[in-house]
Amino acid sequence: MTNITLRPIELSDVDDFMMWATDERVTRFCLWSTYPSKEQAVDYIKNHAIPHPWLRLICLDDNRAVGSITVTPCTDSGYDRCRAEIGYVVAHEYWGRGIATLAVKMAAAAIFKEWPHLRRLQGVADVDNRGSQRVLEKSGFEREGVLRNYVELKGKIVDVVMYSIVV
Repeated sequence: MTNITLRPIELSDVDDFMMWATDERVTRFCLWSTYPSKEQAVDYIKNHAIPHPWLRLICLDDNRAVGSITVTPCTDSGYDRCRAEIGYVVAHEYWGRGIATLAVKMAAAAIFKEWPHLRRLQGVADVDNRGSQRVLEKSGFEREGVLRNYVELKGKIVDVVMYSIVV
């Protein structure tokens, strides 16, 4: 098992970010498309990633980022502040090494301490994304079921599997 750390993103991380953000194998199941240019990646980091409520880079021992993980509050109404959604991405060359699973476990442990109002952390995975489903299962998330026609992914409405951890 590889040792990892989670840390906030900085503009200087753009080259590492491009390693996974330009790879269609990685972005296939992401709600966002691949980044075609470094300038667009810098804009994203500056205007979205840095101000995000909880976005961390997944870093190896040498502090090199190989992915990212987010926890986003569910804020459709005032009634759902007790839950948030986790999302993660890891560069293709690091798939299958347990890195995403470890990062999800670390993020879940941290977020329940940092956000004491949180009672539910949920994650969704495309029904065809078995790798992401396995990450959530190995991280202790419970499979709740399939949500049909739940989200638009690259112009197509898709089904997702919902997972959660509750405290």
